[in-house]
Amino acid sequence: MTKISRAALFEALNAYTVPGTNATLTTLKAVKGIDVTEGKVTVLLQLMEAYRDRVAVIKEALEGLIRQQPGVTGVDIEIGWEKTAQVEFKNLIPGIKRCVVVGSGKGGVGKSTVTVNLAIALSQLGLKVGLLDSDIYGPSIPMMLGLKDSPLGTPDGQILPIEKFGIKIMSMGLLIEEDRPVIWRGAMLNKALQQFLKDVAWGDLDVLLIDLPPGTGDVQLTLIQNAQVDGAVIVSTPQDVAFLDAKKAIGMFGTVKVPVLGIIENMSSFICPGCGQETQIFGHGGVKAAAVRMELPFLGEVPIDLAIREGGDSGKPFVAEHPQSPQTKVFQDMADTLKGVLKL
Repeated sequence: MTKISRAALFEALNAYTVPGTNATLTTLKAVKGIDVTEGKVTVLLQLMEAYRDRVAVIKEALEGLIRQQPGVTGVDIEIGWEKTAQVEFKNLIPGIKRCVVVGSGKGGVGKSTVTVNLAIALSQLGLKVGLLDSDIYGPSIPMMLGLKDSPLGTPDGQILPIEKFGIKIMSMGLLIEEDRPVIWRGAMLNKALQQFLKDVAWGDLDVLLIDLPPGTGDVQLTLIQNAQVDGAVIVSTPQDVAFLDAKKAIGMFGTVKVPVLGIIENMSSFICPGCGQETQIFGHGGVKAAAVRMELPFLGEVPIDLAIREGGDSGKPFVAEHPQSPQTKVFQDMADTLKGVLKL
């Protein structure tokens, strides 16, 4: 009788990705034991209850993987279920029709630049748009929009957002000196984020874009818990290492049941302003291919353009300054798609 290799069984099981997630059984630490009795293999798994709806698919796939191993005559998959952590959700911004968070999982992918230009493109479609810069430690939105003045207050103690380029804006960068660091621990940080939602006089908005800071930690969860988020947009550059972090953000949104409305590939390619030749500095098309594999909507590709960077540094956003540019058309098309998805 052929001896069944436990190592081969573990390798096959741990490469399996749970449907609807980016997590393998290794990532989830789900394989609790493998018993081999003659030719029969019994696998013990521990999964969250959130995956119970796909148990038949999981069992069928794993049984197929195991039966491919030499010597296997029978398979039994036993699954124990863990309670999914419950997250309490509130809505501190009731006057807003739709709330969309923009995340990346890591910094340096041009997420804030994309968010600013996307917000203006949405405004150009006739929507009432707000933009919240939720990066407490490194707010960059004020510089990108050329904002210098501090916001005013209302008689009832709320903060009036600054209005420019047809959108309403709020950022910690509007409330502190430009070169002053913010040194806050978790509790103070969470309170500040809640105040940004409930103590800002946003008024009636069609859509509020929240520019998330990099990462998938407490700040992101606090915002999602305290705003009725209708969906998320993910920004990534084409490199595999960048999308690896974007996958973490996608996984976080899946955990808290926030749908991904679309993925954007930023810095997709570089077109030389002198000769017109296209160069794929960071690769090209990797994000779109990943979106197709993950069955997630792909919103579009934003090329590297010196004028987009200069617009962010000078406080003159590209979409507002170059309305007829092909790059502006990319943002307008993405905004039009989001408008349709959000039914605005």
